[in-house]
Amino acid sequence: MSKIILASGPVIVEKGKVLLNKHGDDKFWKFCGGRVEDFDSDLQEAAKRETKEEMGIDIEIIDKEPFLMHVRKDDKDVILVHYNAKRVGEIAPGADIKEWKWVPLADLEKEDLAPNIIPALVHFWYLDK
Repeated sequence: MSKIILASGPVIVEKGKVLLNKHGDDKFWKFCGGRVEDFDSDLQEAAKRETKEEMGIDIEIIDKEPFLMHVRKDDKDVILVHYNAKRVGEIAPGADIKEWKWVPLADLEKEDLAPNIIPALVHFWYLDK
């Protein structure tokens, strides 16, 4: 089993709210996206594919320069790649999505968030922290 995980997904903010979901074994809110499994396509295509699978929507990448973050999880190196993106279509979550919601940026401190949420939102100028 690989000790390195590469994941890609979008940061989608509309009307002062960020799109987050819960899936898998994690109990915290995350951006949609997931593990890169096809290394014949690029990271933007992986973000688009994962978003379609998880939330049933297409995305338009707004900023081609991604936010990158490294975390350790279960003795693995996880590299997260996020693109600032715009939602295209209506949300129709996949079967593996336990819960999803639009979280007001002003209310993020009230939520149990993945460690990349605040830094990515700061990177794309949605937050001033």
